[in-house]
Amino acid sequence: MDELTDRSRLWHRLYNQLGLILANAELLEEKATDQRTRSRATQVVAGAVEAFRMAREIRSKLEPPTDDSP
Repeated sequence: MDELTDRSRLWHRLYNQLGLILANAELLEEKATDQRTRSRATQVVAGAVEAFRMAREIRSKLEPPTDDSP
């Protein structure tokens, strides 16, 4: 395997894990019966969304531009 493929797999795994965290936090946020739990779940949702944004930003700085760009 080449380095680009290995990195792509790592990014894919990271995005999958962040997606699991986000989905479960959103579910907890929706189903929470008390304000304290809902508030904590909201913080986790916001953190996961920010982690996605940061991961995309980091990836865009590390990955070479593709040849298929217009």
